[in-house]
Amino acid sequence: MYYMKQSINILVSGGGTGGHIYPAVAIANELKKRYPDANFLFVGAKDRMEMEKVPQEGYDIKGLWITGIQRKLTLTNLLFPFKLISSLWNANKIINKFNPNVVIGTGGFASGPTLYVAALKNIPTLIQEQNSYPGITNKLLAKKAKAICVAYDGLERFFPKEKIIKTGNPVRQDLFEISNKRKEAQKFFNLDTSKKTLLVLGGSLGARAINNLIESNLDWLIDQNIQLIWQTGKLYIKEYKKYDTRDNIQTHAFLNKMDLAYAASDFIISRAGAGSISELCMVGKPVVFVPSPNVSEDHQTKNAMAIVKKNAAILIHEKELDSFQTIFGKLLNDTKEQKRLSKNIKTLELPKATQRIADKVAELISEVQTI
Repeated sequence: MYYMKQSINILVSGGGTGGHIYPAVAIANELKKRYPDANFLFVGAKDRMEMEKVPQEGYDIKGLWITGIQRKLTLTNLLFPFKLISSLWNANKIINKFNPNVVIGTGGFASGPTLYVAALKNIPTLIQEQNSYPGITNKLLAKKAKAICVAYDGLERFFPKEKIIKTGNPVRQDLFEISNKRKEAQKFFNLDTSKKTLLVLGGSLGARAINNLIESNLDWLIDQNIQLIWQTGKLYIKEYKKYDTRDNIQTHAFLNKMDLAYAASDFIISRAGAGSISELCMVGKPVVFVPSPNVSEDHQTKNAMAIVKKNAAILIHEKELDSFQTIFGKLLNDTKEQKRLSKNIKTLELPKATQRIADKVAELISEVQTI
């Protein structure tokens, strides 16, 4: 009797922010190398950035009508039960039609209903948890998941220990060689090679608190012989573009050449999203984290603390930004501390994260195929 070779179908769900979308795409790209004939489908939340970004990467995506629960009473909260029922119903339809061998969740609103339905159907699910403190959705999904790939130690407090694999978070491949790009980066940004460079990162949208901090300390930073690559974010670029007229200051809505931005920098001020931290561990420069207090479970502060406890970065809370000149000034004048922070954060890098996650997915696929 002649049997047709069964196709491999891989379903990926993640979105809401770049921190969920980038790992999802990176994992899919790695799996595509291993399974060139596999079928891929993404599931995201309607009206979120994944609906635009994922097709740009060459993958099909289906949208669910789902949002998170707000902390205050809003119309969105009142609609949540209906959105959840709708999303479960549509996730079920998508899974029935696509018939995946494995379902991968990287976080975001849509991954909850998608992985929940998949687990009910006994389809193997893998969670990629980026943060040091997981959200409630992943804690619930973990009970039925086959594997949970994490980037931090100590997550057995939240997940079954036997399911945890410490892989790290996927990072951009172009960060692997930044140590060789210093001269190219200084030329690209037209920098003065006699000055130290501070890279300021507030995320793609921008961070109001970080932008205010830099604006109020511009004169002081210039007096310290510092030049700035300042990513204000697209929400704030019009407000701060005026400072481009000053020597040693350049503002950017986005930094399309992040590898060169990192290579050019001597110091970095950044939010503490999980993806950013994984990149900064690869980069190995002295970092000051200013975590956003406006995220669920205050996970950015917890992410930053996981690095600070290893003596690998400095943390300043938004409410303590008045102490910036004291803290950053001390770092500027202490080359031993700069070297110590650089060395320690570099030891935390996990450069083969994408491959290790894909290894586990491949294992789950082969288990299904042999049943």
